[in-house]
Amino acid sequence: METYTVRVSKDYLVFCSAHFITYDGSTCERLHGHNYRATAEVEGPLEENHYVFDFIALKNLMRRITDELDHRVLLPAESKLIRVEEVGQQVRAIFKDREWIFPREDCVLLPIANTTAELLARWIAERLTDAMARERGFHPTRMKIEVEESFGQLATYELRR
Repeated sequence: METYTVRVSKDYLVFCSAHFITYDGSTCERLHGHNYRATAEVEGPLEENHYVFDFIALKNLMRRITDELDHRVLLPAESKLIRVEEVGQQVRAIFKDREWIFPREDCVLLPIANTTAELLARWIAERLTDAMARERGFHPTRMKIEVEESFGQLATYELRR
């Protein structure tokens, strides 16, 4: 059986975002930011033009997804430890006795439990999978998304069908 894979890792597939995560069940780190970099790898059969998925289309889809996160505060809407609520034109994030208030337009409320690189990679993979299916009728046999939050420090999410 043959396997074909395409991979995109471009300088513009980056997003500069602020976040904070919870860890050890009771600790929440300070608000801080990263210059994240995303990479997508897609596997599947060759189509009629003899490629898995068009590089330009893949780059454009990834750029659209990473642009949604760029220059935003990433908040975990499904956290059990951080309460995130929209109040008018603002978003409140509450952890124990700490509270942050941000303009709504500066935030992305993500349907994840924690804004870790691992869960960001999964969210990107889900968005990319949906976009490929909806816009191109393509369903990869495997997809791997890497999210690097600083040089040499990255997380990977892999989806196999």
